[in-house]
Amino acid sequence: MPNKNTHVVIMAGGIGSRFWPMSSESEPKQFLDVLNTGRSLLQMTADRFKPLCPPNNIWVVTSRDFSEKVREQLPEVPTQNILLEPCRRNTAPCIAYVSWVIRALNPKANIVVTPSDHVITDVERFREAVDESLEFTAQSDAIVTLGMKPDHPETGYGYIEADLSYASLTNPHIFRVDSFKEKPTLEVAQQYVQSNRYYWNSGIFIWNVSTIVNAFRVYQPRMAAVFEDIRSQLRTPAEQELIDKVFPTCESISVDYAIMEHADEIYVYPAEFGWSDLGSWSSLHKLMPKDQHNNALIGPQIRVFETRNSIIHTTTEQEVVVQGLDGYIVVEKDGTLLITRMDEEQRIKLFH
Repeated sequence: MPNKNTHVVIMAGGIGSRFWPMSSESEPKQFLDVLNTGRSLLQMTADRFKPLCPPNNIWVVTSRDFSEKVREQLPEVPTQNILLEPCRRNTAPCIAYVSWVIRALNPKANIVVTPSDHVITDVERFREAVDESLEFTAQSDAIVTLGMKPDHPETGYGYIEADLSYASLTNPHIFRVDSFKEKPTLEVAQQYVQSNRYYWNSGIFIWNVSTIVNAFRVYQPRMAAVFEDIRSQLRTPAEQELIDKVFPTCESISVDYAIMEHADEIYVYPAEFGWSDLGSWSSLHKLMPKDQHNNALIGPQIRVFETRNSIIHTTTEQEVVVQGLDGYIVVEKDGTLLITRMDEEQRIKLFH
């Protein structure tokens, strides 16, 4: 049953265009049906939490440019729960803003913060991890992050070093965090995978509202003061005008740097539920089901011959035939066709 004290915050203000030609700055990947399921990544994110909290407790933080897209794709989310950032200031100000708003409505709120553009394949196991973490944070001052067990030495993710010597007293699946690690070199990433103590940092956080507000007060007092000063005006007609004025004064900083690297009661829930932040076409290739030749085919009418280790993504209803490729990305959208080697995909940003 949904818990009335559970709130879900979806961060949907990013403008990443690494999925070109599918995505662009005006239509970033969170609003796209990247997996060809009939649902955008934003919609799939909201869908995952429906059994855990009421629709009135889902919040989306985005930019004014994307407000209409959010309303169109998530009509079940109340309009007043779509918070509009006047400018981009990374994740810490975004989380501070929504935390002060939620606290004004429910001081007992227990919050999940999640990006809007990640993919999770085993939704049931994901919900179990979130549910256990929520129960843990509801009874403590802990901050929990979901750590993904790495299956290869990935250099594109940050890592969490866990203290696996003993679990928390109230949940055998939750462990203290020893440290957060920056995106490593390949050699260091290989060491992380071999040690079994390191997990990918998913960027999904769970905490109660008092914990996160107090953390901002202790570790980011200037930012906390910004929202404390307008506390009485939150959820009133004056809120948006005030946010437009004060939000740009906040430091542009991630919640990882602002809070996570300083706080004491930081825990990790190590999990395996098929996760990817979809930072590249190759990351989507790793996640998707593949044919006997290691090809991921996403589209209505794709045929491949003598092709292996590739991803082909099309939106056209016309038949697409690919022959003789090995290790390639082939993407079609609205008359634009991209064909490039997978090991050179970092150059895609030069093509548009």
